[in-house]
Amino acid sequence: MTKHLLDITDLSAGELRQVMALSVAPPRPVLSGLGAALIFEKPSNRTRHSMEMAVVQLGGHPVYTRGEEIGFDTRETVEDVTRIMAGYHAVLAARVFDHSTVARMAGCSAVPVVNMLSDRSHPLQAVADVLTMREHAGPVDSLRVAWVGDYNNVARSLAEAVLKLGGSMSFGCPEGYGPTVAEIDRLSAIAARVTSSADPAAAVSGADVVHTDTWVSMGQEEETQERRSVFARYIVDGALMARAADGARFMHCMPAHRGEEVSAEVFDSAASLVIAQGHHRLTAARGVLTFLMEASS
Repeated sequence: MTKHLLDITDLSAGELRQVMALSVAPPRPVLSGLGAALIFEKPSNRTRHSMEMAVVQLGGHPVYTRGEEIGFDTRETVEDVTRIMAGYHAVLAARVFDHSTVARMAGCSAVPVVNMLSDRSHPLQAVADVLTMREHAGPVDSLRVAWVGDYNNVARSLAEAVLKLGGSMSFGCPEGYGPTVAEIDRLSAIAARVTSSADPAAAVSGADVVHTDTWVSMGQEEETQERRSVFARYIVDGALMARAADGARFMHCMPAHRGEEVSAEVFDSAASLVIAQGHHRLTAARGVLTFLMEASS
């Protein structure tokens, strides 16, 4: 049966731990002599480089393709593109605007589909995040993890991974930008260790790791001024980090904007794990690809 990764919830807790183990193990040649289609509707730095190098390290050949070269549902339907590409490649990976695109791909693909980012989820980032926390902050099941800012795709996938691994999750988001009651209920069904508040200080209190992300994601540029006003008191600075546990670490998936969602003193401090976090995008990609290829064989 073909295995896909669109959301962290596509993995059981045991499978997520298996992905993490494969991520840090010596690379296996699971893509030897095979192609991997990397489709980018949204441009990227870390995602492109990490996925291309992961495919190479696993013995495969990555083919980078821009969204306009594909033209999902303009030049050709998602389904037509997917079925053709599945005949060329051993795995299809897509970074898309709409989550339904990767869902439709998985619905008709004979080979594994990987969500490299959608408006709903960013599972590759979540795997990199839990790998980084485990390496630098301790076992995830012992961690109190806080998220400050917009409850976006990165926050959602991070919460799913942390809760599956036994950690706790707290959100500090402005009214209207946090997880809904239904979303808290959904996360609580994974594990009842999740809280949400409009007060960033309350969310960060006692946290072992504090995460944030840009206030304006790709596609939200028209909301820039409004969001800067709404999120003004949600900057992760020294004063906010002082509310966290002693020795707390800071994480950010990048790109970052010093002076907006995080101060330079925090981003560039010894407590910051952002570079290690970025490097784990490669190990995470390797683990995910290995797991999917072996699970689908």
